[in-house]
Amino acid sequence: MGSMKSVSTAVGAGLCVMALAACGAAGGGGGGGDGSKNVTLTLATVNNGQMKDMEKLKGTFEKAHPGVTVNFQVMEEGDLRSTVTADVANAAGQYDIVTVGSYEVPQWGANGWLTDLTEPLSDAAYDVDDLLPPVRQMLTVDDKQYAVPFYGESSLLMYNKDILDAAGVSLSDRPTWQEVADVARAVNSSDTAGICLRGKPGWGDMFAPLTTVVQTFGGNWYDMDWNAQVNSPEFVEAVTFYTDLLADAGEADPVSYSFNECLTALKNGKVAMWYDASVAASMLEADDSPVKGKIGYSHAPVVKTEEAGWLWSWNLAVPKNSKNKDMAVEFVKWATSKEYHNLVGEELGWSLVPPGARTSTYENPKYQEAAAAFAPITLEVINSVDPTHPGVNPQPWVGVQYVTIPEFQDVGNQVSQLVADAIAGRSTVQEALDKGQEIAQRGGDAQK
Repeated sequence: MGSMKSVSTAVGAGLCVMALAACGAAGGGGGGGDGSKNVTLTLATVNNGQMKDMEKLKGTFEKAHPGVTVNFQVMEEGDLRSTVTADVANAAGQYDIVTVGSYEVPQWGANGWLTDLTEPLSDAAYDVDDLLPPVRQMLTVDDKQYAVPFYGESSLLMYNKDILDAAGVSLSDRPTWQEVADVARAVNSSDTAGICLRGKPGWGDMFAPLTTVVQTFGGNWYDMDWNAQVNSPEFVEAVTFYTDLLADAGEADPVSYSFNECLTALKNGKVAMWYDASVAASMLEADDSPVKGKIGYSHAPVVKTEEAGWLWSWNLAVPKNSKNKDMAVEFVKWATSKEYHNLVGEELGWSLVPPGARTSTYENPKYQEAAAAFAPITLEVINSVDPTHPGVNPQPWVGVQYVTIPEFQDVGNQVSQLVADAIAGRSTVQEALDKGQEIAQRGGDAQK
């Protein structure tokens, strides 16, 4: 995503309002604590497989740093966002290290909530230039880097080749959404859903994939003048397509499904296809996966655009008010280093090395062999995404599956709940999006 130099002081002020924060408290030092013999680092992170692997391997860091203990606080995605936002905005200092998305980093960095990592990352051993440029750029404001990617991702269509073969159907490497819908309905049965799609409310849950569907159908959240477009014909058509596909060939009770639920369903043969984050491929191809070697991978489905994948990274950052800032930075560097990638490969399996972060990972013969099924297409789709213009029409922000304004967390969450009601049959799509238009417009008006 570009350098985000357009993030302004107004955005910082808006973030304070959105997080119920006292901005005046956000600029403190918080660098103490590292001089004591025993240091406990508290790390807030999301409940994803890659982060659980980091927790398994933290002993290597602790052994190399006697007296240091790293405590992981693992949360579901929505809980992590709300908890960490409140903590860093209020300069509470509860966490020394936070897992934060590419949506938040440029805004929080511009607002002075995160430690500038540019100088600590500059030593030759770390090799910051090895980080994938599109992902690194998302974390930079005015040439200052405020977080480091733990893993980066786009989105892929993943499918069980055996199920499709048995039904006599196939998918191309660059399918259209209509092609996907036809296959999903063809293979759908009482035992196996045709496709799994996120229906759980949340701007980072349901709307991660759904926004990319909206964009390739020709819609988007706002136009260039920040007029909301949530009940535009294109937005309505895309959401109607999504909800109809779930009704005809999706998993049961889709409003309870997000990333982890769909991952489990595909692993267990309960669904034939799944459109979601490319990082899932490393888990599907892990040595203990029951579908290892049975999954095919395609580009994100399209309608009116050439590509439709998202661009995202989960990153490690150090809040400005961390009580153990120096040691926290050391851990962040270790957990995103070439050394760590090699450790994951040797201890847990090369297919589990965090993807989408370092160029050298894709040049490693051991990773190339273990991740042959998905590494090339993952790198290809990440480098194919244009976060400045992902849809049919231009947009006044940089980002694919989110809008980089502080109000979007609330807007996306509220609209997703309305869409979840439509998925569950409690309202129509048009009714949901007419209400969503009013909510979205309030966010747009704040940018005018």
